[in-house]
Amino acid sequence: MELPKFRYSPNAFELDIFENVEGTCSVCNEKRQIKYTSSFYSVDEPEYICPWCIADGKASEKYEGEFNDYEGIENSENIEKELLLQASERTPSYTSWQQEVWLTHCNEPCAFVGYADTKTIEPLMEELNDDIENNGYDPDFIKSSLTKDGSLVGYLFQCVNCNQHRLHVDCD
Repeated sequence: MELPKFRYSPNAFELDIFENVEGTCSVCNEKRQIKYTSSFYSVDEPEYICPWCIADGKASEKYEGEFNDYEGIENSENIEKELLLQASERTPSYTSWQQEVWLTHCNEPCAFVGYADTKTIEPLMEELNDDIENNGYDPDFIKSSLTKDGSLVGYLFQCVNCNQHRLHVDCD
């Protein structure tokens, strides 16, 4: 069976948020080979969520939960509700030090591309300059010390409309 595609997380299966493990999905009750292992905010904690139940919204509906905090989507007041729900309820999260932040551009959530270090952002500096200069951390520190899995981590996003890159930075 072909894996689902996520508009706002096109590289989801490369991010270590899914584990190849046999089990029965707590949502659809189907035997599956791939289990979601990242954030899911709900009162109940399902034991096993398959990617298909994330993509079609059944996991969020059954457990009244979110994979990404609706309020954590940047500029949410300017984005259509259906797009916000797609990002919060039908898009797998990413692993971060603190609460995930979902960046936006062109009045829509961006796609989370992956984790970024100084080498990753180097060719994108012109596009990322505003995010680097205005995120609360010293810009020179970001440019020299950003890692994919250390204490200062970069989260690279890309606009699904115009392809503009965005950068969120988080520190432990």
